[in-house]
Amino acid sequence: MRRNILIATFILLAQAVCFAKPGIDNKDGDGKSVYQARLDDPDAVYFTPGNFNIKADGKTDVSDALQQAITEVKTKYNFGIVFIPEGKYLISKTIFIPTAVRLIGYGKNRPQIILGKNSPGFQVADSTDKGKAKYMFWFVSNLSKPGEQVHDAGASTFYSSINNINLKIEDGNPVAVAMRAHFAQHSFVANVDVSIGNGKAGMFDVGNAMNNVRFFGGQYGIYTTKPSPGWQFMMVDTYFEGQREAAIKTQEAGLTIVRLQAKNVPTVISINPNYHEKLFMENCRFDKVSGPAIIISNEENAFNQISLKNIDCRNVPIFASYRRSRKQTAGNGLIYKVKRFIDGLQMDSLTADPVYKTINEVEPLAVFPEPVKKDIPDLPAINTWINLKTLGAKGDGTTDDTKVIQDAIDKYPTIYVPQGWYRVSETIKLKPNTALIGLNPIATQFIIADNTPAFGGFGGPKALLESAKGGQNILTGIGLSTSADNPRAVACKWMSGENSYLNDVKFIGGHGGLERPAKADEPKKERTGIYSKGYNGADPSWDTQYWSLWVTDGGGGTFMNIWSANTYATDGAYFSNTSTPSHVYALSVEHHVRNEVRFNNVSNFNVYALQLEEESRESTECQPLEVEDCSNMVFANLYMFRVIRVNKPAPYSVREWGGKNVEFLNVHNYSQIKYTTTNPLYDINNNIDVRPWEFASLLIDDKQGSTSADKVNRLATGFEFANGICTDSKGNIYFSEQRMKRIYKWSAATHTISLLADYPWEPESLACDKNDNLLVIFKYVPKPGYLVNGKPEEFKNPPDASGTSFSGWGNSGFGTLVYSIDPNNPDETIQMLKKAPMGSVNPVYKALYPAHRWRDYHDFNTISVARATECFVAPDGVTIVPMVYDLARSTALAAAWPGKPLYTTDEYDKRTVSLNVSPDGYVSDLKYFAERGEFDTATDNDGNVYIADGQIYEYNSAGKQINVIKVPERPTSLTFGKDGKTLYVTSHNSLFEVKTN
Repeated sequence: MRRNILIATFILLAQAVCFAKPGIDNKDGDGKSVYQARLDDPDAVYFTPGNFNIKADGKTDVSDALQQAITEVKTKYNFGIVFIPEGKYLISKTIFIPTAVRLIGYGKNRPQIILGKNSPGFQVADSTDKGKAKYMFWFVSNLSKPGEQVHDAGASTFYSSINNINLKIEDGNPVAVAMRAHFAQHSFVANVDVSIGNGKAGMFDVGNAMNNVRFFGGQYGIYTTKPSPGWQFMMVDTYFEGQREAAIKTQEAGLTIVRLQAKNVPTVISINPNYHEKLFMENCRFDKVSGPAIIISNEENAFNQISLKNIDCRNVPIFASYRRSRKQTAGNGLIYKVKRFIDGLQMDSLTADPVYKTINEVEPLAVFPEPVKKDIPDLPAINTWINLKTLGAKGDGTTDDTKVIQDAIDKYPTIYVPQGWYRVSETIKLKPNTALIGLNPIATQFIIADNTPAFGGFGGPKALLESAKGGQNILTGIGLSTSADNPRAVACKWMSGENSYLNDVKFIGGHGGLERPAKADEPKKERTGIYSKGYNGADPSWDTQYWSLWVTDGGGGTFMNIWSANTYATDGAYFSNTSTPSHVYALSVEHHVRNEVRFNNVSNFNVYALQLEEESRESTECQPLEVEDCSNMVFANLYMFRVIRVNKPAPYSVREWGGKNVEFLNVHNYSQIKYTTTNPLYDINNNIDVRPWEFASLLIDDKQGSTSADKVNRLATGFEFANGICTDSKGNIYFSEQRMKRIYKWSAATHTISLLADYPWEPESLACDKNDNLLVIFKYVPKPGYLVNGKPEEFKNPPDASGTSFSGWGNSGFGTLVYSIDPNNPDETIQMLKKAPMGSVNPVYKALYPAHRWRDYHDFNTISVARATECFVAPDGVTIVPMVYDLARSTALAAAWPGKPLYTTDEYDKRTVSLNVSPDGYVSDLKYFAERGEFDTATDNDGNVYIADGQIYEYNSAGKQINVIKVPERPTSLTFGKDGKTLYVTSHNSLFEVKTN
């Protein structure tokens, strides 16, 4: 009996140790202060009783004083730091943090900022607020004047942060959220404990990166929508405990998560209904999760990408659930490891057909493993830091500080670099153990001036800063500027080893620069920035330097929160000749002329949340990513984007050859415009292109099979971007090139092609009316000085433009109109179509709607059935074109025949839907048809639906896939000929003919 009691007691003790819920105060030493002493910086603001009328006693309200300190930094410097010493600080209202201002705590313990009990306004949610909450800290683009609306953080909110400060929400604040953080590059939250208690959440809306942040309590730790301006979100070393609904509630956030721990929560990740998520998680721990650990929405949709690796679970009975099908993936015993879980569109090789599937590799465990060791090193003890300015460095942007910096490095292992712009004229060389520590990369820069002799003229690459080969260097919080005219310059040559760390480094030049406010007695500055020289065209200095970041000769380590957008450099980042195990977290590379990122002879690199962007003026022909002779690499949550202003197609986003065991997990290849890169990946040696723009998994190995297209007949080729295809009653085929302003005809009688029209109006899509008049949807841009009824001609965006970002960023001020021509005499018959009220033509022969819509504000379902008030009427008097904004972007038209189903594509959510058509041309009763779709669909005589989505997928009328037609090039538009059996296909470069069964 006694033996049984001892056994029972041991079991109870073991359960208490393993499963007891720790209190918030049990921090196990992880919440330690990173900056344990004051750092002297003459350009910083110190939030101390000596400078402000405050007490750090947790009882005196410091709200106004803290906002005053932040405003002082922004007003005086435009960017900088507010240092907050150890103590407890009570606030009762929202504190706004503008672009490039950082709040940094210091002391033996982190300072704690507390939202007091029952603070005014934190009890009832504002129904007009996006997050339905009230915030302790709100990151904003600019500080608002009294009476102005809050300027939420956005695509140009850079360099802001909260670092080494704990936050707490006291009782009586049910709608309180600690942070709203919709910011962009080089903004982050790090080294923060958030005690939410009975409040709503620790953070609403996320951006860029997060490191070493813990969330306790709350309805959610984080709840978020799409980051700004649509990038991924990188989370490293985070902890969630005791949330009432979910650790993270999300939609479209691109969550890229490494080493997350979640404990005592009902759900770890909950994806909102009818939204997708690109979720990557690795080396995480789930402990005591009562409900499904992962709740998946939009299953079997290419946009939805779930890739998980090495997830240790204890007391997690249901690992995943699926909202639509209500299926569940059960756990495997009390303790288990999910070695690999991938749900989404997958390709097992370059030649494999893309397939929606779920891979779930699980193994039971006897013991719950310890957390995976962190790869981000601790900073050296702060009492070893030497202040560079105390050694004589000026940091005034003029004085040459080269010798002071190099002498300091030669003598001291750890250098603290206060804010300042430090001009150098020779390579700064690090010792093997050198740590260079700044705290804001726009406020703290190393700069070489234009035409610095050591970096000018002809010669091999010469680094501004060079690490030690095989060293354990740390470089953090410093910007590196090679200016414009230094053709030999490399900003950073990195050869340090596996335990080194490059973090929060901005490669200055081109985009993302900020200037200090001009003093009253200073002359007006000339325009600076990427478009300063050659303002109406290309700058001759673009693409005239070597690479900004060059990792080579065994270089590696951990790279985090890096932004490389220097258009003057050849590449933003170049990795070559290294096999050092390395991790790259949140690397943003943008706006280069020829190349963004190159990997050449690289192995053992894991690259997380790599974001690439091509701007219109400088990057239209840029190659985003090149991967050559690489092995044992992972690219996770790879985003490749072309901006809305780009007006020229590009062939592929990734150019690859010679790869072995290179894995792509969660790939997002996109643009708001029709000129998304034609294919996401091209293998040069094997002459294979990968078609899906969105996929969860692709494995590249050196052993690849062969692939071939179905038997299709290429009728013509040599086009730039052929689309808008349609047919007339005689079987003639028409299509266009918008940018080149050309319309072509393929003659059914002669089987020849001709240029039908090249008028000065951009054709966007085409159709034929009942009498074979060709209808052309076109873009009309009014000319300055042209008057209509004595007033300048003007086109305002209609209300339905508000649901798509395509309507912004310069896509306004033009009209989307319709003209017609007689194809037998086009030049003499061109005429504008007249408008009429919708419903005035009844019955209609057919109504012509956009074949696809990009509605990235997620209103496709409602806008598709919205009733237009006006329409264009074709010359036949019975064909109409309802006036809707999405005609401005659509590359094809979908014919809505009364009494027959209409199929159109939700391009943003990659879904084809069906609608009913009324006699007067209205559509209704939207239903989901297939989880595929890009630009166009076509229907044969038997009611089968053909969907263009990389290849052509054939579905029966019940929505079941029955065939795939492989075509040599990516299809852009489809139409059936007169016989209803011959399918005509445009691609970017060609016109094809396919005989269907």
